[in-house]
Amino acid sequence: MWGTALLDIDLIRNNPDLIRESLKNRNYSEKLLDDFLTVDEEWRKAVDDSNRLKHERNDASSRIPNLKGDEKQTVIAEMKRVSERIKELDALKIELELKREDIALNIPNVPDESVPIGKDYDGNKIVMEWGTPKKFDFEPKKHYELGEDLDIIDFVRGAKITGSGFYIMKGDGARLERAVIQYMLDVHHEQGYTEIIPPAIINKNAVIGTGQYPKMKDDMYWCERDDLWLNPTAEVPVTNMHQDEIFEKTDLPKYYTAYLPSFRREAGRNADTRGIIRVHQFNKIELVEFVLPQGSMERLEVLRGNAEAILRGLNLPYRVLLLCTGDMGFASAKTYDLEAYAPAADQWLEVSSCSCFTDFQARRARIKYRPEPHLKSEFINTLNGSGLALPRTIVAIMENYQTPDGKIVIPEVLRPYMKGQKIIG
Repeated sequence: MWGTALLDIDLIRNNPDLIRESLKNRNYSEKLLDDFLTVDEEWRKAVDDSNRLKHERNDASSRIPNLKGDEKQTVIAEMKRVSERIKELDALKIELELKREDIALNIPNVPDESVPIGKDYDGNKIVMEWGTPKKFDFEPKKHYELGEDLDIIDFVRGAKITGSGFYIMKGDGARLERAVIQYMLDVHHEQGYTEIIPPAIINKNAVIGTGQYPKMKDDMYWCERDDLWLNPTAEVPVTNMHQDEIFEKTDLPKYYTAYLPSFRREAGRNADTRGIIRVHQFNKIELVEFVLPQGSMERLEVLRGNAEAILRGLNLPYRVLLLCTGDMGFASAKTYDLEAYAPAADQWLEVSSCSCFTDFQARRARIKYRPEPHLKSEFINTLNGSGLALPRTIVAIMENYQTPDGKIVIPEVLRPYMKGQKIIG
C-alpha cells in the first residue's frame, strides 16, 4: 500500500477543478478524477463508520462491568455484532484504499502555470535556437548510409543477434560513441555532478517511483520470471536509490550523472525502419537532481544549460522547445526538449528532455527532507535531464561533420578521447 506515495491526495480531494483541468489539458480522461472521488468518498464513509462503531464499542466496554443480568448480556451480544461490523469495515477500508491508490497512480502530475496548453508536438513552443543548420554544396548522406559505407554501423548483424531495432557500432563508430560518453561524463563532473553506475535492471517499486509504471509499462521490457524491468532510462535507478530516505536540509542539493544502456519497446513519433534514430536499446547519459522545493523551477533552467553545454561543445546546431501540456511526460510539471539538427535527414532530433517533477516522484518513491531538526519531514523535488541520448547525438555528429568524399570529421572536443584521430574514413 502506497499511502502518500502518489499525487497529493489532499490536492485531488480539495481542488478537483484543478485536477480536472490538468487532465483535460494533458489529454487524459476526466473519468480518472470522477472514479477517484467516488472511491475516496466511499473510503471516508467506511473510516467514519468504523471510527463511530469503535467509539460505541469502547463506550460499551466501560459500561459493561457495571451492568447485570439480561441488560449486560444484551449489550455484550450487541458489541459482538458491532465488532463483526468493524472487521468488515476495516477490510473494506483496505480494499477501497488500494482501489483509490491504483486510480491515483494513473493521474499525471499537474503542469506548472508556465507550461503552454496544447494537444501534441505541434503545441510546443520554440524558446531558443543556437547555431545555424548546415547547408552543403554536395548531396549529404544520411547517417545510415555513412555508417554502412564506412563500416562503422552494422544493422544486419544487430538484427541477427536480437531482432529489428537493434544494431552494432563497430570500429571507429564504437570508438566515437565511447568518446562521446566520456566527454559528456567529464563535462558533467566539472559541472558538479557525482558519477553513478547503477544497476540496469530495476524492480517494480522503482518504476512506480519515477512514474513509468503503470503509464508506460507496455513500452518497457519485463523480466517476468523475476518481476524485474530492464532500465528504460537511468533516471529510474538513480532516483530510486534514495527511495524511503529522509535527508537533512544540509544534505541537499544532490546532483548525479550516470551512463547506462536503456531499453524501450516504443515506436514513437518519427519512427523509421532504417537507422538509429528510434531503436530499442541505446546508451544515455543521465542527469538527476534532488533539491529543496523552493527554487526547483529555477534549477531546471540550470539543468537545461548543463545539457546544452554538451551540444555547444560538439558545435551542433540545436533548438530548445518548451513542451505543451499534451506532449509532456506523465510525471513532469515542466519540460524542455533539446533538438539537434540532422541536415541529411532534414530533421530536428530530440537528444535531451529536461524536466522538473516537483514532488511528484518524491511522493511515489517516498523521498523526504527535514526542513529543521525539530520539524516534520517534507517531500523533496526531483529533476532529470538527458545529457545526452547517444544514438541521435551520433546521428547529428555524423550528418553535420560529413565531407564530400563520404568521410566524417571528428569534433575537436572528442579527439583527445580518440588519441588525436581527426577523421573517420
